[in-house]
Amino acid sequence: MICVTIGRGRHRQLIAEYKHLSETGCQLVELRLDFILTPVNLRRILLEKQCPMLITVRRQRDGGSWVRGEEERLLLLRQAIAAGVDYVDLEEDIAASIPRFGKTKRVISYHNFRETPENLPALHAKMATLDPDIVKIATMAHSPHDCMKMFRLMRYSRIPTIAIGMGEMGAPTRILGGKFGAPFTYATFHAERVLAPGQLSFQQMKDVYHYDQINVDTKVFGVIADPVAQSLSPLIHNTAFVQQQKNCVYVPFRVPREELGQFINDCWELGVQGLSVTIPHKEEILQHVEKIDAPSQQIGAANTVVWQGERRFGFNTDYRAAMNSIDKVFGASDESGGALAGKTALMLGAGGVAKAIVHGLVRRQANVYISSRTSFRDDDLALQFNARSIPWNQRHTVAPDLIVNGTPVGMHPHLDETPFPANDLRRGMVVFDTVYNPEQTLLIKQAREAGCETITGVDMFVEQAAAQYRHFTGDEPPVEVMRQVIRRAISPAKL
Repeated sequence: MICVTIGRGRHRQLIAEYKHLSETGCQLVELRLDFILTPVNLRRILLEKQCPMLITVRRQRDGGSWVRGEEERLLLLRQAIAAGVDYVDLEEDIAASIPRFGKTKRVISYHNFRETPENLPALHAKMATLDPDIVKIATMAHSPHDCMKMFRLMRYSRIPTIAIGMGEMGAPTRILGGKFGAPFTYATFHAERVLAPGQLSFQQMKDVYHYDQINVDTKVFGVIADPVAQSLSPLIHNTAFVQQQKNCVYVPFRVPREELGQFINDCWELGVQGLSVTIPHKEEILQHVEKIDAPSQQIGAANTVVWQGERRFGFNTDYRAAMNSIDKVFGASDESGGALAGKTALMLGAGGVAKAIVHGLVRRQANVYISSRTSFRDDDLALQFNARSIPWNQRHTVAPDLIVNGTPVGMHPHLDETPFPANDLRRGMVVFDTVYNPEQTLLIKQAREAGCETITGVDMFVEQAAAQYRHFTGDEPPVEVMRQVIRRAISPAKL
C-alpha cells in the first residue's frame, strides 16, 4: 500500500488534494496538518473523509512546519484520535503521554535528518514498548549499507515496521519496503512538492515501480551509479517486467565509488538477482565478479552483473549494442574490417562506454583517436588498444569520418552543452552521440545542420538494455515496447 503525503497552507487546498487522491483510488493519505497556516479546523477536514487518513502534526525539529505551541499540537493529536481517524502519527518521545483510544491505529515514529544511528535495534525495541500498531523509523542514509540496516529492521521485526532511509541514497528503502514486510510506504502527491528528502512521487511509485505488486517473492534487479537519479533504466526494465507479467522490480541504487565492495557483498542478503552497471563502476566491477565474458575481458569493463546462486558473472552489453548501431551506417557486419577499415574515428571520452566502442572500432581496423577531458585517461586507453590520444583542446584538429561522444556532455538537464565545436562539423561525417536523454542533443542537432549522418543514443540504450534483460531473465524482451516508453519519457514535452 502507498500512503500519499500532502501538506498545504490552506484547508481548501488540502481537502481538494485529498479528495482527488481518494477519487483516483489511493488507499491511504497522510494529512500533514503542520503545514496549515491558520488554526487547524479538524472537523472541517474530517467531514470530507472518503479514503483512510493518517493524521500527522510534525514539529520543526522532526522535519515538520509546526510553529505554534506544543500543548496545542498534542491537543490536536488527541482530538484526531477521539474523532476516530484511521491512523495517527506520534513521535516516540510523546507516545507514552497519549494513550490508545477507539479504533485509531498508532504509528510511533522517529526521525533523524543527520544520520542513520548505529543503535537502530535498541531504538526499535524501545519504540515497541510504546503500544504501537506500526513502528516508523526514518533516518538520513549516507551509504547504501544504511539501507541494508533498514531492510533488516523491517524483515526481522515482529511489529509491522516502516524503515526509511532518507535522501537519494535511501530511495531503495521506499521502493522495496513491501518486499521486507512494511505495511505501507510513503510517497508525495507531486514530484515537485517533496515533503521529505528522497521522497518519490505517487506517480513514480505506482507507474514506474508498481509498488503494490511487490511482495516477498519479488525478484530484485537494479542499476548502480553515482549519481543515479536521472537514469531511465528503471522505467525501461520495469515496463518490460510488467509487459511480460514477471514478479520483478528494477531499482536505482546510488553507490559511491568507495562503497562498491560493501554494496556488492550486501546484494546477496538483499536478494538482488542482477545489476546494470554504469558510471563510475564499469571498470572496478570486474574486481567483484567471479567470471566475465570475452568482451568484458578484452575491454576491461562490464556493464552487467548477474547472480547465479552466490556466484557473480559479468557481461558487457555496451559493446555489441554500440557496434550494431555503427555497423548499420557503415555497412560493416562483422569484425573483419569491412567498410570501417582505414576510416578515421574520434572517440570523445575514455570511460566504460568509450572502452567498449574503441575496442570495436580497432577490431574493425579503423584509425582511432581518443580525446578526454581527463588527459591521462585517454593516454591509458590509447595505449591499451593501440590507438592514439589527442588533447581535449585539440580534438577539433582531427578530420574524422566518425565522431563518437562517450561523455555525459549534453545530457539532461545540461541541454545547451556540446562536446564538439559546431564549426568543425563537416558534411559526410557520421556523428554518434551515446547520450540518450535527450535523444536530440545539441551535438546531434548541430551535426544534422552541418549535413552529417547521425546516430542517436536511444537505439544503443534500448539494445544494451534488451541484452541485459536476456541475461537477467533468460527471456526475449519486448524491445519495441521498451523503445516506445523511452521515447515518450524523453520527448521534448517532458524536458
